[in-house]
Amino acid sequence: MSFAQKKLTVFPAQEERRRFQRVKVHLLGRYMLPDRREFPCQIINMSPGGLALLAPGIGNVGDRVIAYLDHIGRVEGKITRIIDNGFAMTIISTPRKRDKLAAQLTWLANRDILNLPEDRRHDRIIPRNPIAVLTLEDGSKMTCRIIDLSLSGAAIAAENRPPLKSLVMLGRVQSRVVRNLDDGFALEFVHEQAAETLEDAVTAR
Repeated sequence: MSFAQKKLTVFPAQEERRRFQRVKVHLLGRYMLPDRREFPCQIINMSPGGLALLAPGIGNVGDRVIAYLDHIGRVEGKITRIIDNGFAMTIISTPRKRDKLAAQLTWLANRDILNLPEDRRHDRIIPRNPIAVLTLEDGSKMTCRIIDLSLSGAAIAAENRPPLKSLVMLGRVQSRVVRNLDDGFALEFVHEQAAETLEDAVTAR
């Protein structure tokens, strides 16, 4: 079977380094270890086949990791080695997902080199408590996970996606569904929020 025909590819650390050049990036995110503990993290370099991150909770080599990364979305793989204050992991992906990652990393690298403006109006943060309740237009409620948020919107991880342009409530914050993501959807807040009350407002039950 040729490389392009493989539906799912896992690159061991040395092979991954040969195939892809890692890009220095500074992305925030969250990740989950096999025991379901979750921690914030910062990515320091990444390629379509793997990444290295700084993290407060470090698993064991071979552990499966699921991560949600700013600008990138959901990735998963296995820890390949432990580094100072973090670890390196492979990325399990289909060829289509790998190509998309390559395009995203190229954009991020060029943005830093060329000092391109962000495509968002405000800086994104990772909330201390990522679990929130979303109230849909029909009044029904669903639990969701906040991937990241800013004063003007949020990225949400959820199995069910509300219709585009529908009005919803994220906690106490009225929002509009503006686009779909790989593992959820993006919200734009109807009114810009205040930094000091943002997290409490979006996670209010």
